[in-house]
Amino acid sequence: MASLREDALEYHSSGRKGKIQVVPTKRHSTQRDLALAYSPGVAEPCLEIEKNPEMANEYTAKGNLVAVISNGTAVLGLGDIGALAGKPVMEGKGLLFKIFADIDVFDIEVDTHDVDAFIETVKNIAPTFGGINLEDIKAPEAFEIERRLKEELDIPVMHDDQHGTAIISAAALINACEVVNKKIEDVKILISGAGAAAISCTRLYKSVGAKAENIVMTDSKGIIRKDRGNLSVQKAEFATDRDIHTLAEGLVDADVFIGLSQGNIVTPEMLLTMAKEPIVFAMANPTPEIDYNLAVATRPDIIMGTGRSDTPNQVNNVLGFPFIFRGALDCGAKKINEEMKLAAVYALANLAKEPVPEQVAEAYNEKSITFGKEYIIPKPFDQRLITAVPPAIAKAAMDSGVATKPILDWDKYEEELMERMGWEHKIIRKINNSARQNPKKVVFAEGDQINIIKAAQIATEDGIISPILLGDRIKITNIIDALKLDFKPQIMNPKECSHDEKMEAFALDLFESRKRKGVTLDEAKRLVRGRDYFSALMVKNGDADAMISGYSRSYPSVLRPVLHTIGAEEGIEKVAACNFLLTKKGPLFFSDTAINTVPNEKDIALIGKLTARLAKNFGFVPRMALLSHSNFGSAQADSSTRMSEALKLIKQENPDLIVDGEVQSDFAINKVMMKERFPFSELANEGANILIFPNLDSANISYKLLKEVDTSIVNVGPIMMGLKKPVHILQLHSSVEEIVNMISIAVVDAQMRKKNS
Repeated sequence: MASLREDALEYHSSGRKGKIQVVPTKRHSTQRDLALAYSPGVAEPCLEIEKNPEMANEYTAKGNLVAVISNGTAVLGLGDIGALAGKPVMEGKGLLFKIFADIDVFDIEVDTHDVDAFIETVKNIAPTFGGINLEDIKAPEAFEIERRLKEELDIPVMHDDQHGTAIISAAALINACEVVNKKIEDVKILISGAGAAAISCTRLYKSVGAKAENIVMTDSKGIIRKDRGNLSVQKAEFATDRDIHTLAEGLVDADVFIGLSQGNIVTPEMLLTMAKEPIVFAMANPTPEIDYNLAVATRPDIIMGTGRSDTPNQVNNVLGFPFIFRGALDCGAKKINEEMKLAAVYALANLAKEPVPEQVAEAYNEKSITFGKEYIIPKPFDQRLITAVPPAIAKAAMDSGVATKPILDWDKYEEELMERMGWEHKIIRKINNSARQNPKKVVFAEGDQINIIKAAQIATEDGIISPILLGDRIKITNIIDALKLDFKPQIMNPKECSHDEKMEAFALDLFESRKRKGVTLDEAKRLVRGRDYFSALMVKNGDADAMISGYSRSYPSVLRPVLHTIGAEEGIEKVAACNFLLTKKGPLFFSDTAINTVPNEKDIALIGKLTARLAKNFGFVPRMALLSHSNFGSAQADSSTRMSEALKLIKQENPDLIVDGEVQSDFAINKVMMKERFPFSELANEGANILIFPNLDSANISYKLLKEVDTSIVNVGPIMMGLKKPVHILQLHSSVEEIVNMISIAVVDAQMRKKNS
């Protein structure tokens, strides 16, 4: 669609071009720093590496650096588009390496179809890297390239298109067979496709127990039979002499279908001929060999997996390659061998059978996730992957003799893995994924603003919302057309006569709630034609699940209609707002950033209570600091006294909450400083993730200054706390990304309220 094309081009070209960059990891601000980084100081590590090449991992980035290398001959579903055109994909692979396993990447595009030239190029640059991920190279050349590089290099080499899909699908196949109580050595398997991935998958299935005589493979000409001429060595390996010729014939009585070919080639009629409780992995992307819903409707006894994220049992390579290379790099493996690949298979298969943490289920908006037909493989956002797969890889490398840096303390290694990942930074993806599981109807009071329209379109395309845009219909339609968006939202204009009946009901509602506050019925009729009143009343009366406003108007001017119509929760005297910042120090909740100017001790205690609840909803254990210029009575002032009194109130209501104060902000988040100076504090072990400020000025200034000084910080908010209904107010002129994040927050807010009602 046009909007996806435009968005993708803008995504890659806006700001700093591309998706990855190189950043310094050492200080470099003084002349001495530069003397250490380069001449003359750099000579010392050079001499050490000359004496012992293994020291390159100690003194350079080599030990955490992987090359993603391609010649662009088989790029995604685009085919042979050339090395340069494939570069965005290689950068994308680098991004996945970084965000899932904290592995740095240089993407290398080699402009040659010649196998020998490609291999020679990779060999010549190999000393730079700790590992090599071959990508998007067509078969059969891919087999020869990987085989020779594995033989001739002493660092891990893996062609992910082959082995990634093989590892993930093999784990899924093992578990699927267990669910339907079939032995893998007995199942009859049909493989649709004969490319690099299909060949590698089939070989690995044999390694985990499948029998060659039970496997049939097809290509574009039909069943690969022994009596066919001109078969490649790889295809000949899986040729059959059975008297079958077509895909349909091969599926009769088959227990398993593995699709690595093209979309919509399997019909319901074919599916009906398969054995009882068939296992179908239709992995062609983006269109599976048979649609998931069609397959399940045709065969209710089916176990179905696809490569798509919007259906159960997603066979996704991101479950494999980042963690496989992480383990291989950490133990200094010289190669990725069969033992390591099998270790990954069984680590993934076993992880799917373990109890799924509540936060993983919440990320997919499920009450619970349990091993069975719709869960045979871990979810991509399962944070346990980092501690399940890399250790298994490292152990297999050590046991098979290819590790050069054996890991001795596995508990310490697990801690290092978790620290590397900074799981808190994945919260945005978790929130977006949760929102996608149960979309909601969201009304936008400023539906005629360009950034609002763009964000609503993105959220709609992502399957997060059904949008209602308020504003002039013609203006909104013209903007959508000008942006070339494939977007047909519901549009409402409160000023149009067509809404008179709804206006009358809304006016009566407002009048009843505000008649003792000086609002007459005539004034109520006038007010409800304002978009903030109208949208708030839509949410109050169930015409929408959530409301977004504030892009073009001041915070107080938007908050006032919301308080007049929706109001605070029962038992909550005041509402508050919190900004959630994803920083290099971890997640930080800043409260109150938008509403209460100078809160008293009771207000501060309430703000703390609401923020702790928000943190829990996001899956975090609240650790709260009540901030001041004073540390535990070191200076007396009204603000510090209010914070210390608020601490008493918080502890009275929730004695188990980790909270302390009054305390200075640096001590609050620096657990080392806190432990040295104030070891008695409840924050001494972990440090705070919730910061409660003594007034609005300090909170608002702090979070805005931080996000401008450090552009790597992701800001979400202000998030409204304490309202009866899901209403969220943007900061003036928020970016499209900030609006999309706020939409996800609003949807998840609505989901949780529904769940708890």
